[in-house]
Amino acid sequence: MAERSSEGRIVFDGVSKTFTTQKKVATAALRDVRLEIEPGTIFGVIGYSGAGKSTLIRMVNGIERPTSGRVLVDGIDVGALRGAKLRTAQKRTGMIFQQFNLLDTVRVRDNVAMPLRLDGVGVAAARARAEEVLDFVGLGAKAGSFAGELSGGQKQRVGIARALVRNPRILLSDEATSALDPTTTAQIIQLLRDINAEYGTTILVVTHEMDVIKDLASEVAVMADGAIVEQGSVLDTFLHPRSPITRDFVTTVVPQGLPDRVVDHLGGDGLWRLLLVDDEVTQPLVSDLITRFGVEVNLLHADMTEIQDHTVGQMIVKVTGPAAQVLEARAYLQERVVHVEEVQA
Repeated sequence: MAERSSEGRIVFDGVSKTFTTQKKVATAALRDVRLEIEPGTIFGVIGYSGAGKSTLIRMVNGIERPTSGRVLVDGIDVGALRGAKLRTAQKRTGMIFQQFNLLDTVRVRDNVAMPLRLDGVGVAAARARAEEVLDFVGLGAKAGSFAGELSGGQKQRVGIARALVRNPRILLSDEATSALDPTTTAQIIQLLRDINAEYGTTILVVTHEMDVIKDLASEVAVMADGAIVEQGSVLDTFLHPRSPITRDFVTTVVPQGLPDRVVDHLGGDGLWRLLLVDDEVTQPLVSDLITRFGVEVNLLHADMTEIQDHTVGQMIVKVTGPAAQVLEARAYLQERVVHVEEVQA
């Protein structure tokens, strides 16, 4: 694995962006955004359409400029750059798009080599570098094919190779997996992780898919209406979502409850959701409750998933019995799992 570079730090310092229509109507796309992204990390930004994610990511390479505040890349205010200085800064940032943006009638190696050719690099050298990165993304055998002959997943790999061809210190991914099927999405996520591990590249990912955040990023910021509503490690965000919108996203990966008719039928007393992490998921909790406290346990739901090399599990149980024993059973659980909460009727 390559040594991580100290380059690639991104800071959003009180960034706001307002767009004004031809009819002089002002729309706030970003509102006082404050984020710090450390070099060599994979940072995710999640939000629904219109949250401001794409505007945010385009600030990093100067495609958009703040109305107020600063975007600092390695201490340089990108929004203040113009002309040749801006173009030089943009060459150190690669971008992956949702719709690939390839020329279908141009061969794959030449699609990848295009940024270098625009920089004035000779044909032979540009193609050699293109073939090098195509090998890295697993498409060396397709270098001579036309882009239009490739599948969607292959086209996205070509797009990633093109983003890498200049050896950028930062890689920006704007909904790069949204047009792909689940299997191909998993392959692209693994490729991005490989890039981060091999080159120490800072990767900023914006998406509306919490599964992508779970499998790819180590830190996440949740956006709504142009503002950051929550920020923290991905694991902590899954375990302890604080805002309603974050809970909505988390439930797409880890469902939080039961159908209303089931809850209504069972009643809320003794109906608990347990959240477990790592070794906690292997404990014989149900059998312990029955044998230790003499309560009845109805296991209604259980699942587990992997989040940032941690196993996160949940159980929903209905515990019935004498009130004192049910209370003792709950106290026992609270000492052995990360979180116990009532499922409301």
